[in-house]
Amino acid sequence: MKTAVVTGGGSGIGQAVAARLRADRFNVATLDLKPGDDRFGYAADVTDRGQVDAALEEIRTALGPVTVLVNAAGLERFKRFTDLTFEDWQRVIDVNLHGVFHCIQAVLPDMVEAGWGRIVNISSSSTHSGQPYMSSYVAAKSAVNGLTKSLALEYGPAGITVNAVPPGFIDTPMLRKSEARGYLVVEKNIEATPVRRIGRPEDIAAACAFLISEEAGYITGQILGVNGGRNT
Repeated sequence: MKTAVVTGGGSGIGQAVAARLRADRFNVATLDLKPGDDRFGYAADVTDRGQVDAALEEIRTALGPVTVLVNAAGLERFKRFTDLTFEDWQRVIDVNLHGVFHCIQAVLPDMVEAGWGRIVNISSSSTHSGQPYMSSYVAAKSAVNGLTKSLALEYGPAGITVNAVPPGFIDTPMLRKSEARGYLVVEKNIEATPVRRIGRPEDIAAACAFLISEEAGYITGQILGVNGGRNT
């Protein structure tokens, strides 16, 4: 069985991805600040390379080399651009971009040695449309899309595919927190979605599962939007 690591696997999209990959018969470990009761859940801050490396060493000991990585850890921040402090900006960039850097760089040696690997980065549909009051988040996720394309070119010859899934309006704890703070109205967003429903974390997990499968071995450097038709 291949070993997969899912960051942000303690809740929301990451949790759904981890569950789907287990159903698809992968050994799955998760990294999260709050890993929950997952047997192979490891507490780690993806912005801290030392914590990432330490968790991966434990995972390798328990489950073997890591050949699948899904970067689902994320952090949002709603603020008018002129009200952002540099510390606000830096924290969002650290989690959403630098965390992806650390985790990919840390697992690539396993994939290169195996001659096979799958990396899926969870970005955001806001990279297509923009989003007011979320400039740091949109900037970081846009950079993740660019990183995805560059790494696909660099590591395709090594048997590694790198793709991104930008979710649309997905029913996650992070979204409900934003709703409670008055930053969005769920019903209005459903009305603006062509398929007329809110997305589920399992919708994103299904896309990840496909990109990780053997059948997707000829797909790399792609940005597969899962957004109910809001962005095409």
